[in-house]
Amino acid sequence: MTTPRPSLTLSSTVLDAPDAAELADFYRRLLGWETVQEEPGWVKLLPPGGGSGLGFQTAKPYTPPVWPAAPGDQLMMLHLDFEVIDLEAGVAHAVAEGARPADFQPQHDVRVLFDPAGHPFCLFVSDGTPGEPPAISPEWVAEQTREIAEQDRVTIQDAVAPDPADRPAGPVDRPAGPVDRPVGTAGRAEPDALS
Repeated sequence: MTTPRPSLTLSSTVLDAPDAAELADFYRRLLGWETVQEEPGWVKLLPPGGGSGLGFQTAKPYTPPVWPAAPGDQLMMLHLDFEVIDLEAGVAHAVAEGARPADFQPQHDVRVLFDPAGHPFCLFVSDGTPGEPPAISPEWVAEQTREIAEQDRVTIQDAVAPDPADRPAGPVDRPAGPVDRPVGTAGRAEPDALS
């Protein structure tokens, strides 16, 4: 006999920060969302049309993640994706509100930025057509690959997964998953630059 699954509704995604109110204010201005709950060390924002929101929690020992990550760096646990109609206008708005663009930009139709507490987030454009993201030129990929190699940076998956040279010979004992897919092929309409 199986137990029926209880009703679960995603209420919010919570971001830690040195100051919850300051980070919440950034996202309030960025998104135009409303503050629905505020108390010492905690703020919650909701979008005007309803749906899940963003929560912000003060965590004094918070350490911002490094992106792109190298072995031993503080890794991010998640990131937020925001779809925009005009990528450059979206970036300009985010920067005006206090965001900082990442030095490394892995895709032509995505911009990686950092919020004031150092959380990476993405702005992306979509042509509205389900399927794979727009093609990226081989020249652009080669240029980005050279930049990564020069920085001696690795993807987050490489930072947490063992190096293939360190693995024992024989079959891999785990199923293929998102870690095994190249950027932008996770079956979503929008690319995921930080995967």
